[in-house]
Amino acid sequence: MSIATNLQNTLNSIPDHVQLVVVSKTRTHEEIMEAYRAGQRHFGESKAQELTPKAEDLPEDIQWHMVGHLQSNKVKYIVPFVSLIHSVDKLKLLKVINKEGKKNNRVVPVLLQLHIAEESTKFGMDYEEACSLLESEEYRDMKFVDVRGLMGMATFTDDKEQVRREFKELKHSFDSIREKYFPASPSFKILSMGMSDDYQEGIREGSNMVRIGTAIFGPRQNMTTPK
Repeated sequence: MSIATNLQNTLNSIPDHVQLVVVSKTRTHEEIMEAYRAGQRHFGESKAQELTPKAEDLPEDIQWHMVGHLQSNKVKYIVPFVSLIHSVDKLKLLKVINKEGKKNNRVVPVLLQLHIAEESTKFGMDYEEACSLLESEEYRDMKFVDVRGLMGMATFTDDKEQVRREFKELKHSFDSIREKYFPASPSFKILSMGMSDDYQEGIREGSNMVRIGTAIFGPRQNMTTPK
C-alpha cells in the first residue's frame, strides 16, 4: 500500500484527540512529501544533523518534533525552529535548551522523558529525578523553556500486558506531576507514548500523542525491529 493509504489507515485507528507524529528519520524527502501531500504536518526526527537540513528543504508549515536522544552540543541547531523536543532526560540538557532559547528569543516547548522500560538502553529520568528537576532553583529561573508534558518508551516485547503496565505507570506519573507542579497550567497536557508496535496500548492507557513511522512508511533498510 502507498504511504498515503497507510497514513489514512493509521489516522482511522486513533481517536481525534490523539496527535499523530509521523516519525520520518532515515526517510527521503520524497517519502515525507507523500505524507505531507496527504495532509500530515507533524513529523519526528531522532538526530539533529538529519532534522536541520530537512527543515531547510521541506515546506515551512511542517511542525518538526525531536523524538530521539538529544546531545547538548546539537541543541543550538534545532532550537530556532523545532516545535517540540520530546526527549529532555536531564537538567543539564534543559539548561542548554533554555540558554539557546534565550539566544533566539524563543520559548522552546519540551517534554520530560521518563524511563519506564526494562531495557537499560533507553534514556529517561525516573519519577523522583523529574520531581527534583522541577523543584530545582535552576528550573524555576528558566524563562525560555515550556514543559508541556511527559514522554516515555515501553519495553520492546510481545508481552502487551507488560507494555500496558509501563504505560499505566507513565500516566500515573503524568497525573501526579501535573497536579503537583502544573495545577494552573493548561499547556502541561501532552502525554507522548506509543510507537508503531504499541500505540494502541499507549492510547488505551491515556496517551494523547503517538510517534509512528514504520506502520506508515514501511520497514527501513537493514532494520532489525519494527520500531
